[in-house]
Amino acid sequence: MQGLMMQQSLLVSALLTHAERHHSEQEIVSRRVEGDVHRYSYRHLAQRARRMANALSTLGVARGERVATLAWNGYRHMELYFSVSGSGSVLHTLNPRLHVDQLAYIIEHAEDRVVFFDLTFLPLIESVAPQVKSPKIFVAMTDRAHMPQTSGMNAMLMCYEDLLDLHDDVFEWPVLDENSASSLCYTSGTTGNPKGVPYSHRSTVLHTYAAALPDSLNCSARDVILPVVPMFHVNAWGLPYVACMVGAKLVFPGPALDGKSLYELIETEHVTLSAGVPTVWQGLLTHVDAMGGTFSSMRRTVIGGAPCPTAMTEAFQQRHQVEVLHAWGMTELSPIGTVCSFKAHQQSLPMAEQYTIQAKQGRALFGIDMRIVGSDGNELPWDGESAGDLQVRGHWVTQQYFGADVESPLCDGWFPTGDIATIDPHGFMQITDRSKDVIKSGGEWISSAAIENVAYLHPEVSMAVCIAARHPKWDERPLLLVVKKPGSDLASDELLSFFNGRVARWWTPDAVVFVDTVPLGATGKVLKNQLRDQFGDYYLPA
Repeated sequence: MQGLMMQQSLLVSALLTHAERHHSEQEIVSRRVEGDVHRYSYRHLAQRARRMANALSTLGVARGERVATLAWNGYRHMELYFSVSGSGSVLHTLNPRLHVDQLAYIIEHAEDRVVFFDLTFLPLIESVAPQVKSPKIFVAMTDRAHMPQTSGMNAMLMCYEDLLDLHDDVFEWPVLDENSASSLCYTSGTTGNPKGVPYSHRSTVLHTYAAALPDSLNCSARDVILPVVPMFHVNAWGLPYVACMVGAKLVFPGPALDGKSLYELIETEHVTLSAGVPTVWQGLLTHVDAMGGTFSSMRRTVIGGAPCPTAMTEAFQQRHQVEVLHAWGMTELSPIGTVCSFKAHQQSLPMAEQYTIQAKQGRALFGIDMRIVGSDGNELPWDGESAGDLQVRGHWVTQQYFGADVESPLCDGWFPTGDIATIDPHGFMQITDRSKDVIKSGGEWISSAAIENVAYLHPEVSMAVCIAARHPKWDERPLLLVVKKPGSDLASDELLSFFNGRVARWWTPDAVVFVDTVPLGATGKVLKNQLRDQFGDYYLPA
């Protein structure tokens, strides 16, 4: 016997239709590149998205063709999320932090028909345009009064608001195959060329459901959500879609991501939930602590992209009463795989034990399965001790990179993440290292992430990075690179003594190198490969 239930395709456009119909007056606030603050509602978002869908049709963009964006988090970018995907084309978000050559490669590889860009990125567009062989239409995401004067482009340049003004909002979102591509995101490409990951309408909607769940990001119509994580990389962790699904107020920060700007926006707009990488939150905490401030409305923050140091969790929760949701994901996972939310029995544990749990990346959402395997390919036990290669599978995990000539990355139906991890008996996963970052000293493994986590506990450490440096006796030894907080006179001996009793003695780094800055990649992650190139021979004789 079959269930007699309606069948409706899971489509990105349905999220917008729902927001317009059931949360039409809910506000979307954006700090604009032009320097002011823009406000409108989900009703206006939907109307303008339909007008842009008509404009894309006029420009000759066909179903399945790619439309690129090079933009900050803002309302126009949000409109493109729905107008492009909803009309049957593929939204291709470009990461402006990539090198010009990589951007040109990605635009060509994706065969983008149109490139929308924020005014901030005009110099980047002027550098990229001559390297792009096939004809493109470039659209500046601004109004006529702010249109730039440019002579460096051999391409058609159009104005976003002019395009909208030429079209009405009468447009019916087509019923598409839910398995067709809705968006395309390329990996950050720290080694080799970036690889494209196409997300389907189905996978995007299922990911949105899972992200909003109470044991996930716990989002509702009562929330005010500030996505600091960029819309140009893995769709701001899905938060723009989640906000539409639940009817939350959205606050977009635009290009100003410094601690002062973010704090002012959080307080002014009464933000309850935000999400970003540890480097951004370090800047926010530094600003708030320096001014002796606190958070009047924000009650939780999602931290991912890199392991969240326990010291950061303590700072948010003890000093500011902001719950930390430690999360893990990848471009290939759309991106959320795990979130560290407590189970019932863990809420009554001593604080120290709770922090130990929160240092883990968390447990899998429904729709994601995971396992760890040893070098022989056999699954390892979930005992919290056995470390192996982390593999995942699920409804929003890629099975194929973009491009007909690319082999499937799957191993026996599982996606190899490149992370080394443990899983405890309660299903909480903890990344102990990236497979390329793990340190092998005297034949034994040392977790660079664990070393960094201890260093962050020291009150005078602003940033800490542990790398493997070649050693004449032990093959490799951990080397700790540290950015001190302003005004600190912290010495290396003092910091190394701080490790006593916190890690195994032989795990303690042999040396500390104080640096002014550390290199960050296109998604805010530390570029350890550059640091290994610079300091990898530190322990070798000159």
